[in-house]
This record gives sequence, structure tokens and C-alpha cells, in this order.
Amino acid sequence: MAKRERSGFVSLLYNRVSFLGGFLAAVVFVLIILTIFFSWLSGGQSPYFGLVAFLILPPFLVLGLILIPVGAVLERRRRIRTGRRTEALFPVIDLNNPKSRWHLTVFNIGLFAFLLVSALGTFQAYHYTETTEFCGTLCHQVMEPEHTAYTHSPHARVECVECHVGPGAGFFVRSKLSGLYQVYATLTNIYPRPIPTPIENLRPAQETCEQCHWPTAFFGKKQRLWTHHLYDEESTPWRINMLIKIGGGSPATAQTAGIHWHMNIANRIEFIATDSANQDIPWVRFTDLATGQSQIFIDENNPPDSNLVNSQPLHVMDCIDCHNRPTHIFDPPDRSVDLALNTRRLDPRLPGIKELGVNVLAQEYETTGQAMDAIAAAVSEAYETLPDSVAPPPVVEQAISTLQGIYSTYHFPVMNTRWDTHHNHIGHSIDRGCFRCHDGHHVAETGNRIKRDCTSCHAILAQGPPDSLMTADDPETGLEFVHPVDIGEAWREIGCYECHTGAEP
Repeated sequence: MAKRERSGFVSLLYNRVSFLGGFLAAVVFVLIILTIFFSWLSGGQSPYFGLVAFLILPPFLVLGLILIPVGAVLERRRRIRTGRRTEALFPVIDLNNPKSRWHLTVFNIGLFAFLLVSALGTFQAYHYTETTEFCGTLCHQVMEPEHTAYTHSPHARVECVECHVGPGAGFFVRSKLSGLYQVYATLTNIYPRPIPTPIENLRPAQETCEQCHWPTAFFGKKQRLWTHHLYDEESTPWRINMLIKIGGGSPATAQTAGIHWHMNIANRIEFIATDSANQDIPWVRFTDLATGQSQIFIDENNPPDSNLVNSQPLHVMDCIDCHNRPTHIFDPPDRSVDLALNTRRLDPRLPGIKELGVNVLAQEYETTGQAMDAIAAAVSEAYETLPDSVAPPPVVEQAISTLQGIYSTYHFPVMNTRWDTHHNHIGHSIDRGCFRCHDGHHVAETGNRIKRDCTSCHAILAQGPPDSLMTADDPETGLEFVHPVDIGEAWREIGCYECHTGAEP
């Protein structure tokens, strides 16, 4: 008995391409369900489950579904070429026919379920690409420095996208398009080491940072106490109790003061930088928004070329021009060892621990493992000949562990990333910071200069060793700065950063 040939639209689906598409779609769908299930079992600890379930597998599911009708079209064309009976390309729907109604009902239910699952999957994919897990840990080696520093920063509970993308669809699309090249650079191993700060592509701080930090509401002053340690045998503490004149203002009153005077409240600051890191700023324009009057200040030691001024876009001063490392902070050895001494994670009774700690952290190592071994060996060797009463073994072991922890937090040799590869513009102790403009060399045609006046931004309330602090009579003007080590009047003539590198001595 001859085999009966199938007829109708359904018969067009009986071909290798459609079978392959159906098989692929079914297998991928099961894999997606299993991946999501295992991700749930693991508590979402691995970022790769989300990558596979929401980004890698769905395109293959869609490909399989597309192959099903493609196979039907190819099968129909094959039948036309061979002269066999040709079925209609589209199914005939006759609502008076119970069989057609049943097929249509099944199709609609399936379509609805697919669209529902697709919508949920698309949302999950969108949500997954917005997570800190996706941004920081998926490409582990590439983003390890930024993610590690982020987890130790004041913004460790703020999602990456809150600052790097912000609200609205425009920057979301822009960030994802930019991310495509980043994926390509990672796969082809052509990404830079270290990863540069994206100064040109960052969204204006008024649209991100100011969603939480609002300069017009920042009034008054903030007291800060710094305890530095000298490079002597006792790691002698030297305190500076300082009043930071944060200031602020209101557009309604146009009354501004302090450091946040810069923030375009009653005036507008624009500048031109000659380098990508905004370190060299030879041209600054100040505009009083109330009167509309402007002054242009030129660096008399390094005047800009007229072609540069005419060709370079003006940069409107933003929060990020000072707070350029609010999250990805790579503390220098000097500062991180000071903090460890202040919190007693390093015992200041260990002879010369400040100098030793800074020295071992400042060395360049090829790998983190090599650094761990070198730190342990250097600290052990420094104290192995001293009696236990001076350098107790548990204290020495704690010192080794603490210094290794500091290194693994702020130093990443594989990515060539550490404190001196990323400038920090807050202050002026190690980087140029404020002195990029407030160096006393930026002068206007009227003879006015951008001030280099310490008391404009802060006042020293007390300074010196804890047992003999010098205190100020007037908290507004404060004390004149006294350098812990006698260097004469040199501190008046040069910037702090010209001597201090973060890895002294």
C-alpha cells in the first residue's frame, strides 16, 4: 500500500530546515529554563548564569523559531521546481471549520505565551545588563581594579548605572552601543591597560551626581581631622584639624561662598585643557551670571596657542572636574598606611613600620602573587632579628596580612593600575588638583589673578603632634601651615605634589 502524502500548509513544515529550527528552539528553551533554575539554586552568585540565560541563549532560540517558517518557504519552492503539487504559503483559516478554529486557538495561545516569555526575558536581560554584577565581575580581569575599588568606596551601595548611565533612554542606548566596542575589545584583547577614565563620555554630573548631591543645598563648613605619620622609627603621628569651607549657594539669592562657588550657581566657569586627563589648563573664563561680565585668565607660564583656543571646545566646569574619583579610588601607599596605623591594623610600635609599609607597597611587581610573597619576605626580614618584646610575631603577621590586603585593594599589576596611573583632583597634596588653576599664574588682562590663597577653601584649626597641638585663635583664618619636616619657605613657592608622590620617601 502506497504511503499517503501529507497535504496542506502543515506539510510544508516537514523538511530538514524546519525540523532543525524546531529542534534548536526546543533544546535552547530547555537550556534557558535549566540555566535560570541553576542560577536560582546558586543564589545568583555567578554572573555567568545570567550571561548565558539572558544574553547568549535567547538569540539562538529566536534563530530556531525563524528557521521553521524559512524551511516552509524553501520546501514550497522546491515543490514548485519539481512540479509537485504546491501548497498555499499561508494556512487557510475557516472559522466555520472546527479544526481550523482549534488550530487558530492553539496558535494564539502559543503566540501569547511566547510574547509573554519574550517580554519577561527582554526585561530580565535589560535588568541584568544594568547590575553591578554584570558591569564589574563579568569581565573579571578587565574590570577587577574598578570593581574592587568600588566595593571599598563611599558609593559601594550605588549601582554602577546610576552614575555611568543615569535616567532616561538616550544615555541607556548610548551606553549599550559603547558597550559593544568594549565587548569586542575584550574578546580581541586590545583593551588599554589601565582602563582610562572616560572623561569625554561621562554624563554631566548635574544629571547623575546631583540626583543625590545638590550643591545649592550645601552650605557651611565641614571639619576634618587628618592624622599623618612621619617616616621615623616611631612613625610619629602628626595631626591636622582642618575646617573645609564647602559653601554653596542658591540661584534665587545668587549668594555663593566656599568651594562650591565654582558650581555654576551664580557664575559660570569654563576652561580649555591641553591633555586628555584635564591636568594642564592654560585658559579659564569666569562669567558672572548676574551681570553677564566675563574675564579670561591665561597661564602666564604656559600661554595657550591661539589656534588651540579657537579650535578646542570649551569645557563647562562640572562636579566631576574636582570629584573625579568619587568611587574608583586608588589610595596611594602613604595614605593607606596612615589609615592602617590610625585604625591599629598596623601597630605603630613596630619600628619604622610606616616607612617599611610604604616602601613595599610602592614597589612594582609583575603579578599579585609575586607582590604577596615579596611583602611577606620584606616584613619578616625587617623584624626577624628583633626581640619578641619589640616585634611580637603575631603583630608582625598582622602587619604582613594588612599590607597584603592594602596591595590587593589598590594595586593591580596585570592591568597596570595603581594610585599613580589615575589622578585624583580633590585637594593638592599628591596630584595638581586645585593647583591646575589656583597656582597664582593664571592672570587676566585687568591684572586680576586666580588666587592661590589657602584660606579661601580651608582653615587649619590645629596641627602638630597629639601631645603638643598648636591651635588657632580665629577659626576663620586658622593657623599658618607648618610643614612636619623643616623645609624652610619652600612650601610657599612650590606645589605639594611636586615633592609628594604618595610613596615617600
